[in-house]
Formats: sequence, C-alpha cells, structure tokens
Amino acid sequence: MVQNAIHHITAIAGPAQRNLDFYTRVLGLRLVKKTVNFDDPGTYHLYYGDEAGQPGTILTFFPWAQAAPGRLGVGETQETVFRVPEGSIGYWTQRLNEKGVVNEAPRTRFGETVLAFEDPDGMRLALVAVPGIENEPAWTTGDIPADHAIRGFHSASLLVENAAPTGAILTDIFGFTEIGREGSRIRYKAGDMALGGIIDLNAPGGLPRGRSGAGTVHHIAFRAASDTVQADMVKKLMQNHGIRATEQKNRDYFRAVYFREPNGILFEIATDDPGFAVDEPASSLGQALKLPRFLESKRERIKAVLPKIA
Repeated sequence: MVQNAIHHITAIAGPAQRNLDFYTRVLGLRLVKKTVNFDDPGTYHLYYGDEAGQPGTILTFFPWAQAAPGRLGVGETQETVFRVPEGSIGYWTQRLNEKGVVNEAPRTRFGETVLAFEDPDGMRLALVAVPGIENEPAWTTGDIPADHAIRGFHSASLLVENAAPTGAILTDIFGFTEIGREGSRIRYKAGDMALGGIIDLNAPGGLPRGRSGAGTVHHIAFRAASDTVQADMVKKLMQNHGIRATEQKNRDYFRAVYFREPNGILFEIATDDPGFAVDEPASSLGQALKLPRFLESKRERIKAVLPKIA
C-alpha cells in the first residue's frame, strides 16, 4: 500500500517579523523559502523546515499584520507536533520558559512525553520526545544544540465532529492505519514513515465550529510521490468517497490539488518534487525573495508593499 505522510502544514499568522523571529530564533527552524501568497502577492508565504526542506518538516505561514485572531474548533487542525530527541523535553521546557512562551506541563499521550505550547498568535504546537532519533541530521543555528534540535513533524491532531469519515479518507486515500485509541483521540499511522507519519483525530463532541484567522491552520498537505500517484488518489477520492478535488495548481516547489474532507478541514495533496532547491542553491535557501514566473514582472511593486523582514 502507498503511504502518504504529511508533506507540509500551512497556517495564518499576524506580523511577519514576529513569526520569523519565533520559528527561526526560538524554535530554531530554517527559513527555507521566502516567497509570496500566489493568490495574494502582497502577502508573504514563509516556509520553515529542516536544512533541505524535506517533505514532513515544512510549516508554512501566510502572515497578515492585521489578521484577526481565529477560534479553534471543529473542522480545524488542533495541534501541530514536532519531533525532538528523547532526552530533550527538559531542555525545551526551560528554553520556552526563558523565552516567555506559554506552555503546559509535560504529559503523556499514547505512551510518549508531550510538551504543548503556543506561538505568538496562539497557534497550538507541541514537541514529542522520540527515542532513537539523536543521530538524525539536525538544522541548528548554534543557539540550540544539535542534540536537542527539532527533527521535523511527529504528527498533527485534527479536531472533528465525526471521526469515521475522516478516518476513511486517511486509510483509503493516504494509506494510514488505525493504531490506537485514547480518550476521544484515535491515532492513525502511515506505515514506517518517520516524518509526519501520524495523524490523531480528536472527536470530544459538543464543540463549536472553528473560525479561520491568526493562530489557526489553513490547510494540511499530504505527500504524493509523483503526478501519477496524485492523479490516482484524486480518482479514488471521487470514486470511493464522492469528493471532487480541484484542478492541479503549480506551486513552483510542488504541484497541489485541494479538497474538503468530510469534517470540513482543507486537505491538500502535494507532490514531493521538485523541492525547494529548484530556484536557489540549497546552501542559501530562504535568503532571497522568490517569485513565480507570472509575478516576476511585478517584483518591484510587490517588494514595495511587503514589510521588511530580517
């Protein structure tokens, strides 16, 4: 069975500089691409990840300085969860406290230690201690020791009213398997996919619908190895679930289709290729403003309205 773990997660933020400071200087992620929202080119689209920008490590943001706060609720990604080495939770608890980051006491979930916290816009994040990943490559800026650095996504938790139809999409289309239940959570895993291979469906019942805004996730993207695999998934989605995806859209670094799953969460299927080094050297990812070809003629006009970030 083809297994298609998380490719990237895209969220909405407030001021761009505050977002950049938090994800690069507090969490230590790499800014791997500085571009614009292709549908709203007066707005940045910032991509954070590991050194190479691998699928399964990429958290992206549309930062709107005046964005109203969102409201977490049914039909949204509840929590975005990163992997850290097993002995790192103490380090991160201390670091978050020193940086004034709102966080909760570590707790156990599905036998793993979880440290939950929020970014400056109130977006819910967590770190999970994972054994045996100490020797995986780690991007570090020097401020965070490589021994403790984040190693891509662990999982995402989706807040749903009815878990069954979403679970059917995860298993039938993306190759996940249910591996456990704990309280109102059902855990699904994509085989042995280490990066972003876990999705939790949380259906506590009685919660209102979420409202999009700063601090909320816009969509969650799953991997497709190729255009052919993506097309097969789109066909199966329609045949087996009666859900029609959009036409394919070229996002320069991947090709994407979108659909709403049965609980209303926006899902994307994104190709692994061509990746983030297609238009700049891997050694200098994220340094220059990159625009799609159709916007290149408007570069100066776009730069004039984008806020300065560094």
